[in-house]
Amino acid sequence: MRRLNNKSAIIYGTGGIGTAVAKAYASAGAKVFLAGRNERVLKHLRKEISDAGGWIDIAQVDLLDQQTIHAHFEKVLAEAGHVDISFNTFGLPQTGIQGTALIDLSVDVFLRPIEQYLRSQFLTTQVALKQMVKQNSGVIMMHTPDGGRESQPFIGGMPSTWSALEALNRSISVEYGKAGIRSVCLLTTAIPETPLIDEVFDIHGRSHGTSYEDFTNVMNGMTHRNRLTSLEELTNAAIFVGSDESTAISGTILNLTAGMITV
Repeated sequence: MRRLNNKSAIIYGTGGIGTAVAKAYASAGAKVFLAGRNERVLKHLRKEISDAGGWIDIAQVDLLDQQTIHAHFEKVLAEAGHVDISFNTFGLPQTGIQGTALIDLSVDVFLRPIEQYLRSQFLTTQVALKQMVKQNSGVIMMHTPDGGRESQPFIGGMPSTWSALEALNRSISVEYGKAGIRSVCLLTTAIPETPLIDEVFDIHGRSHGTSYEDFTNVMNGMTHRNRLTSLEELTNAAIFVGSDESTAISGTILNLTAGMITV
C-alpha cells in the first residue's frame, strides 16, 4: 500500500522543492494539487506525473494574494472533499537579498523576505486550518534551511525569516494540536539539486572571496558525512510526515542536516 493513499495534498510553489515534493507525493498515492505562478512548469509537471500514473491538478496562483489563495482552496475542497496536507514551498530569488553585509543593507531589502515568506505561509496556513479544524485532522508543513539556526555571514534577512517560520510552526501546533492538526518544519542544509543553490553559492563565493567550488566544499564539510541534504532525503521525510506513521510529531522540526545543526 502506498503511504499517502487517500490523502489530498496542496503543494504551493514550483521551484525545486515544490516540484520534487509534488512528484514524490503523487508516487506515494496522494491526490496532488500543485499551485504556483509558473504556467510552463505547472503544465510540464502535470504531464510528467500523469504519464507516470499519478493524480495531479494544477493552478496558477499568486502565493502572496489572499483572494486567489482562498479561491484555489475552495476549488480543491470541491474536488477532493478534504485537505490532508498543506506544504508551502514559497521562495524568492536571492540575488539582491543575500551577499551584502548588514551594515550596507537597506531596511527594505532586509525586510523583503521576512514580509513575503511570512505573508505567504500565513495565508496558506490560515485557509487550511479553517478546513482542518472541521475535519479534526491535517498536517501543515514548512521547510527551512540551516541558516535559521546557525547563521552565516551575508544572508541578510533570511535567518530572521527562517526563524520566524519555525516559530509560526510551533504556534500552529500549540493552538490546533487538540483539534487533530499537526505542524512540522523540515530542516535541511542547502540542497544541491535545487536551482536556487547555484545562485546562492555563487553569491556567497563572491562575497567570501572564494570560488563556487571551494564554498561548496566548505558547506559539505560542515556536515558529519561531508554531504549536504539531497532532494530525495527531503521528499522521503515529507512523505513520512504527511503519512499516518508520524502522528506523534508536531510543533517541532525534523532535522535532516546530518549533524550540521544539533537540536
